[in-house]
Order: sequence, then C-alpha cells, then structure tokens
Amino acid sequence: MQEQIRLNLKDSSSDVYDIINPLQPYDIAEIIKGLDHDEQISLLPLISIPIAAETIEYLDPEQQYHILQHLPIAFSSPLFKQMSSDTVVDMLLAIHPLQAERLLEFLPMDYRKKINQLMTYPEDTAGSLMTVDFISARTYWSCEQTLQHIRKVGHEAELVSYIYVTDTRGILVGVVSLKELIFASPDTRLEHIITEDVVCVPADMEQEEAAIILSRYDLIALPVINHERRLVGIITVDDVFDVIQEEATEDFQKLGGSQPLEDTYFKTSSMQLFSKRIIWLLVLFIGGAYTSNVLAYYQDAVNKIVALSFFIPLLIGTGGNTGSQIVSTLVRALGVGEVVFKDVFRVIKKELLTGVLLGISLGIVAYIRAFLLDVEFHIGYVVALSALAIVLWSSLVSAFLPLLLHRLKIDPAVVSGPLISTLVDGTGLMIYFTIAKWILQV
Repeated sequence: MQEQIRLNLKDSSSDVYDIINPLQPYDIAEIIKGLDHDEQISLLPLISIPIAAETIEYLDPEQQYHILQHLPIAFSSPLFKQMSSDTVVDMLLAIHPLQAERLLEFLPMDYRKKINQLMTYPEDTAGSLMTVDFISARTYWSCEQTLQHIRKVGHEAELVSYIYVTDTRGILVGVVSLKELIFASPDTRLEHIITEDVVCVPADMEQEEAAIILSRYDLIALPVINHERRLVGIITVDDVFDVIQEEATEDFQKLGGSQPLEDTYFKTSSMQLFSKRIIWLLVLFIGGAYTSNVLAYYQDAVNKIVALSFFIPLLIGTGGNTGSQIVSTLVRALGVGEVVFKDVFRVIKKELLTGVLLGISLGIVAYIRAFLLDVEFHIGYVVALSALAIVLWSSLVSAFLPLLLHRLKIDPAVVSGPLISTLVDGTGLMIYFTIAKWILQV
C-alpha cells in the first residue's frame, strides 16, 4: 500500500484520498512511517484536520515536530491546536526548548498557559499523564445550558461522555454523564443531578497508581485535582493502556536481570544493550562467587561421599526456579494493587503452605531419582529432605523480599529471577550439606 500511495502522490491526490479515507488513524500513521519526509508532508494535508491530528499522535515526538515544522502554516497551526494536550506536552518536552517555543506560538494564550502548566509536572505522575481537553460546567447551569456549551466546545474535548462540574473557584464538586443530561428536564440545574462522590486523584500521584485506580473502578476517565482540589485535567483510559504497557515491559526486563530499555529493541544499539545488562551481570557474577566458597567449605564432605555432588545442580536449580515463580507472581500482584505490605504475613503463610506441598512432591521425585542412580538409600533421604528444606527457604525469601522493597519505595521487580537464583543457590548448598552432615555423619 505504501508503494501505491507513493506513486499516486506524484500523479493524483484524489486517488491517494480514496486509498487512505477508509483507514483508521493508526493505520495511516503506520503508512506515514514508511514514507520519506517530502511524501509525509504531501500526504497529511489530504486528510481532514481531526483525523490528521489523531494520526500524528501515533508518531514519535521528533517525527511530529519535523512534520509540523514543514507543513504549510495554514494547515500545521490548526493541526497542532487539534492534537490532545498530553501528546503536545510529550512532544514539547522531547524536542529542543527553542523548537518548543516556536510551536507554542501556534496556540492561543490561555491554552498555552495550560500546556506550560502541564509541562511542570514531574515525569511518571498523574499530572504528566493527564489532558486538559475536557468539558467542565458550573453547578448552577441548567441541563440545556450545559448541552449548548458541549455543542460549542465539545469538538475540542478528548471526551464528551462525562461532564465535570465545578464551583466558581474551579473546585471539583461532581460529575454528570451525557446520558443523564439528555434525559433530564432542560431547566434542571446540574447540582440536582450530579454524582458528588467522584473518584479522583491528586496530580502528584504516581501514574501507575492512577492507572490502577482507573481500572479498579472501571472508569473511562479519571479527574485529576491539585492540592486545593481544583480540577486541572483528566486521565483517559487510552493513556492508562500506555502506562500499563510501559510498566509491564519495564517489569519484564527487570525480572530478566536487566535495566529497562528507554527505546524500542531495534532502536537500541548494542552498546546501549551492553550498558543495560553489564551492571546486573556483574552483580550476579560477584554474588555467585559465594556459591563457590560454599562448595570449597564442604569439599571434605564431597570427597568422602562423591555421590553428594550428583544432586547439586538439581537442588540449587529447584530453589532458584521456586523463587522465580513466586517473585513473578508477587511483582504482578503488587503492580496491580492486589497485595500490599500489610499482607506480608498472609503472603508468607500462603507461600510456605504452597512450599510444603511443592517440597514434598519434589522430595519424593528426588528420592526416586537417587534410587535410580543406585546410591546409598541414606543419600536419598538427604536429597529428599534437602529438596523440601530448600523449597521452603526459597518460598520464605521470595515472599518477603518483594514486599519489603515495595514498602521501601523500591521497584520490587529488581528482585529478578536471576537475583533470587543467585541468592538461593549458595544458601541452598549450605542447607544441603548441613542436612548431609547431620544424617550421614561426614
């Protein structure tokens, strides 16, 4: 399709319009990414400004700026005004301040002040995520008056399903749906039909917490207030999807024992991948050194009963695998708010009970494995008991550490699978050889 559009741009703009008109903004953005700069500048003016504004939001900030800069000002100015405020802020923060200043001149003074205010909120907060493109009304307005207001400004709003009602000082007092407005009597005042118990978040709340609240209450938008409870913006559900995806990606990368990437995989150079991974690998490498020290300490026991060495990989692997399963489960539960630090004893109790069941099952399998290797039956007891003890120990450590780190405001995802494995390996060996010395008297 890109080649077809590329050829038609040179010959007939009407043919290009017929091709892209049925497409969704996301699909148009994907086509634009494959065109060269001059072709992008030729294509966008063929689209209506509302569709073009939604399309350009799917591009990177640098691409957005270069397109806006080179479009005819008669098209770029209304296009820039039509873009959602949160997208505008992301772009302005990503480009050079002088470039941002030139673009801000396209905006009306009152809207420019709102954008400048949005740019002051710290990254990863609800304030940085919100948009100011919402509809608000006063408590003393009638339903008919409010509907007239929606007809006047609604095309600029990102959401018209809900109208946020404020008093004369801008303090949020309630919310009313468009459906309620339509069915109410035209002369009914908003103060008589609004829902006053509004779920809202402060602007300085972490964006991940705000995303959890929005999804928990099954909302399509979440009002954001300042410390005086004045309404300053809303967070829409599509912005929350982006946050959830970003946080999930970051947690997955951390759980793999790597610093999260700042860009997509193919846009990250090998040197950047090296810098993201080497620190954790060095930490894990140094941390794994104590496993060698444990083996050296118990070398006499291994020399006396060589068969003990047969089961070392099996047992330390079991401890690491158990820990990785628990950590991945708890990190996700903490991320979505299912578990908090006050649940620590419930979590430990639950994981220890699960650990007993898993440990007994794995211990039986370990004993059968020892029997098949035709070693002394006493060693089978050692291996079985060690499997149970290591699984219980791993369960305890893996259940407690993520909750502790979350309590200390440290991302629990740093307790990655590799880190837990490294921690449990050495201590698991100590448990194994301690049980061996106790039973075998070596």
